[in-house]
Amino acid sequence: MGVSSFYRWLVNKYPKVVEDAIDEANGDYSIDSSLPNPNGIEFDNLYLDMNCIIHPCFHPDDDHHPNHDGLSAAPTTFEDVFNNIFEYIDQLFSIVRPRKLLYMAIDGVAPRAKMNQQRARRFRTAKDKEIYEAEEMKLRKQVEMEGKQVLPKHESEVSDSNIITPGTEFMHELSKALQRFISVRLSTDLGWKDIKVILSDASVPGEGEHKIMSFIRHQRELPTYNPNTHHCLYGSDADLIMLALATHEIHFSILREDLLNHDQIHYSSKSVSKTSFSSVVKCKQPYQFLHIWILREYLELDMQICDPPKDFKLDLERLIDDFIFMCFFVGNDFLPHMPTLEINEGAIDLLMTVYKKEFKNFGGYLVDMLLDKKAGYIKLSKVEKFILLVGAYEEKIFMKRSDLQERKLRNLCNNSYNLGEEEDNIGSLISAAIASVESVPSTNRTLNNQCSYSEILDNTKEFKSKLKEILKRKSDLFYNGSFGTDSVKLSSPGFKQRYYKIKFSAQSPEEVESTRKILVKKYTEGLLWVLLYYFSSPPSWTWFYPFHYGPFTSDLKGLSQVKMKFEKGSPFKPFDQLMAVLPPRSANALPKAYQPLLLEDSSSIIDFYPNDFEVDEDGKRFSWQGICKLPFIDEERLLSETKKLDKELKEEEKVRNTEQFDRLFVRCTHRLASQILSLPENSSEGKLDCDLRMEIGGYIHSHHIIMDEEEAHDPKPEQNVLCVLYKLPDCGSHVPHLLEGVKIPNKIITKEDLNDTQLWHEYQGSNPPNRSLNQERFGKANINTSSSSQNYELAGYGWASAGRGKPISRQGMSMHKGDSLGPEWGAGRGRGKPTHSSRQMDFKGFREFTISGPSRSSSRSDINGRGHPVDSCFRPSRIGANQDVNHALQPSFQVRGSRPGPATWNPQAGLICTRKHSSSSEANWPGPVSGNHRAGR
Repeated sequence: MGVSSFYRWLVNKYPKVVEDAIDEANGDYSIDSSLPNPNGIEFDNLYLDMNCIIHPCFHPDDDHHPNHDGLSAAPTTFEDVFNNIFEYIDQLFSIVRPRKLLYMAIDGVAPRAKMNQQRARRFRTAKDKEIYEAEEMKLRKQVEMEGKQVLPKHESEVSDSNIITPGTEFMHELSKALQRFISVRLSTDLGWKDIKVILSDASVPGEGEHKIMSFIRHQRELPTYNPNTHHCLYGSDADLIMLALATHEIHFSILREDLLNHDQIHYSSKSVSKTSFSSVVKCKQPYQFLHIWILREYLELDMQICDPPKDFKLDLERLIDDFIFMCFFVGNDFLPHMPTLEINEGAIDLLMTVYKKEFKNFGGYLVDMLLDKKAGYIKLSKVEKFILLVGAYEEKIFMKRSDLQERKLRNLCNNSYNLGEEEDNIGSLISAAIASVESVPSTNRTLNNQCSYSEILDNTKEFKSKLKEILKRKSDLFYNGSFGTDSVKLSSPGFKQRYYKIKFSAQSPEEVESTRKILVKKYTEGLLWVLLYYFSSPPSWTWFYPFHYGPFTSDLKGLSQVKMKFEKGSPFKPFDQLMAVLPPRSANALPKAYQPLLLEDSSSIIDFYPNDFEVDEDGKRFSWQGICKLPFIDEERLLSETKKLDKELKEEEKVRNTEQFDRLFVRCTHRLASQILSLPENSSEGKLDCDLRMEIGGYIHSHHIIMDEEEAHDPKPEQNVLCVLYKLPDCGSHVPHLLEGVKIPNKIITKEDLNDTQLWHEYQGSNPPNRSLNQERFGKANINTSSSSQNYELAGYGWASAGRGKPISRQGMSMHKGDSLGPEWGAGRGRGKPTHSSRQMDFKGFREFTISGPSRSSSRSDINGRGHPVDSCFRPSRIGANQDVNHALQPSFQVRGSRPGPATWNPQAGLICTRKHSSSSEANWPGPVSGNHRAGR
């Protein structure tokens, strides 16, 4: 779920929830990962959201991953990408060091509700590539006219990132490469020898993170599940935090790159295996653990009800469920966000504040995932009252947003051009294209009689720099004369009528009301769909929200009247999903039989694939923030056409278009191996014994046993690897509460750790008046703000300070009191102890540490501040700052790209063989296999 800025908001609000991860290997991943974990936690299970690994390995940011010539080290072949992925996995494994299970989940076919977003992203990628190619061609001609030589473009197997979609040849080959990689690691790495590995590749339906959560939910429902299992999930998507909370597992950590820390540490990557494929210089980005049990502590304190109903009993698990549900209103991958609510404008703070203040008035808990199955696990009457109370602040939000937008425009006109942190967002869109500008030869030589190789390299660097600047400027609507356009004018009377007219073509008042009712119905259906998806499984594979825009919060009247019964349906086949999401420019990723449907005018569904389409950039600063208004796919029309082509598919293509199953890998020396090998010869299915030694339940199929080919003739049991098809166990519905026997960690969060909540629309300017700098990372500090050198003045408009620590109150601030939250409710009615501005500064509890690199050489005892965006246009970065430096406008340098790690593994060492059987695992569970099914036995 793409919840923009959610992670930044969370870490700013609850700073102790994150902890820097210790990477003891420091690039040398040949270290023995069977040794104790230096992070102080012995994790049982590590789950990898593989798409968060695949994408940066496929198109790393060339600025952060140069080769020895200082140019792009981007991959050009499938094998290059695979090796990058193996390095990445080894790095993560070395940090976490799981002792029982490694679960790799790649996105399979997604529910239809997600496909609309996937389709928009892929069409936008193709459009950006088209713009890039045109600008690149113009610049090349200009360089040629100047008599300069640059490196030529080169062919690449991985020039189109849209092939990272289920059903493509790339994803099929990736699955096979990962199976070989797993076999090598289980055979040779001490840290892997006692673990189980599950690979859920792109042929298994479902998004990767949801397949992981489904596995956890099923396991915890087994009677012998260990409630003190320590889980660690790697992934960069914000929805992983909510999904982890929804499991109600205490011992859960999320590992991710520290995107808020912009230190860049370069090192020479070393191989994990003996067959190193490279030692290029890459950029290592620090990692952080986000601990769910600490987040639960924060929420328990921060969501205390102000005026609880009579006989109210606090249930933390239900408060957490309500928090998850409230976050759906700020937007996700399945529903567009409402015009009213932006995270950068304190939307979640507003939702939480209204929830706490009005809990009694709207009737109590919003969600009941335990008992209220008939009502869809949600109290819609309560939800309607709650969201309409939030909507009461709509006009104030729009008025302030308009005021800041005007200030921002004036500031842009009066000040020099500075993209700030948006450079990272823009750069991520064009880095793959930029990386393909040149092919860097490995030897230093003269390309012709006029220019030396070093001169051509210098010209190429200059060429790339100019091209990137051109693309940045082109994406900046301010320089294109479009920034500042606001056709809806949300701050002016009649904005709703204009919104429905411009966005939905509703002309008359009757049409506006009819459209509003349809929007409310579909949006409510979406809320129910997302809720069930997060706590169980997709209630429908075919449902989707059929609009590009969401309703106003104040327009959700009638929400409680919506009745919905979802039809489960079934997932698309992989090729059908490709047809649903790919643009014409990516037609080569499809089988040849399908390509005419996207390319030829005679195609009966050619209207699904426009070469040009509207992008709504109204009110946006950058073009990439626009909304792609693509036509929605008609499922019936699409499937009727693709069904006709099934017979034209080649055998290999039929395999790629088939739904398959997870694979479970273990060494022959693993205690689970004896159970696998003991299955009867004629048995097609075996149920795994579930006990505390195995800590895994489910079903396996023994006809698919894999062993190292070299060991099949001269068996060495300690080096053999078994692989079987795996299916989740049958169990009841997920119960969202703590399990009996769970050991709750000692609490470390107190009310002193909470900042006062100041609602965005209730204070003047773009930054809250009482936000202190981040003190949590180094220890507590008493701050004297009476000195002018310690007051951070805001340079420019549109930037909000968001440092961590205790709030500093202004003297004379008026605090309004009242039983209900209304327009007169004053700023700063949160918890925590406000501190007056006349305090003396007395730093305590600082740790001694050293930060390498010139950018932080003078920051050893500084306080880290963090800029916070006020809307979707500006996102200032967090950096280390001296006390007399205005940190609000410091540039941001986010590190993106592939992770360093192992080198190429020896394909021969990982070669595996299997008894001849069908290469396709049909959607039906495979039947028995005759003959000896134990390879090499």
